[in-house]
Amino acid sequence: MTMNVFDFDGTIYDGDSSVDFWLFCLQKNLRLLRYFPRQIGGAVLFTLGRITKEEFKSRFFCFFAGISDIDSAVREFWGKNERKIKPWYRKMQKADDCVISASPEFVLLEICGRLGIKNLLATRVDKRTGRLLKKNCHGANKVAFFRERFGDAEIGAFYSDSKSDAPMAEMAKTAFLVKGEKITSWS
Repeated sequence: MTMNVFDFDGTIYDGDSSVDFWLFCLQKNLRLLRYFPRQIGGAVLFTLGRITKEEFKSRFFCFFAGISDIDSAVREFWGKNERKIKPWYRKMQKADDCVISASPEFVLLEICGRLGIKNLLATRVDKRTGRLLKKNCHGANKVAFFRERFGDAEIGAFYSDSKSDAPMAEMAKTAFLVKGEKITSWS
């Protein structure tokens, strides 16, 4: 089996879906600001190298605890943000594409369903607490997530906006760097 694999944020989605979802939720409920000190504290500790990226993300996503119906919030968010899926991707999309992302899996499941994407690998996060349930699906961890799910499947083409995805790019027959609507060879 050969498939095309796509990073999500900044690649096929114009922006960072985690940050956009946080801002969307904050606009709807200013009481979520009560989580801001914990989020900022996590950012400072991560920047200083005192906590891991996983710990930082768990602190950032702690605001999930303040959302009474998070599934409804996710549906409403994508109702407003589905338009941010880049046109180049919609034109070339295939049924067996795989999206691989560091964003929370439960947030991306909705948009992947709307787009008809059946293969999603993303960070598993408890939607009630914001705690990561598994390693962050980022960098070299993406390779492990991919191999765990698809074994020795070949990646025909890989698309990302970030050089942190070099381990995935190295696995692909061809790899592309995406900046806005411009797609260039990875090298």
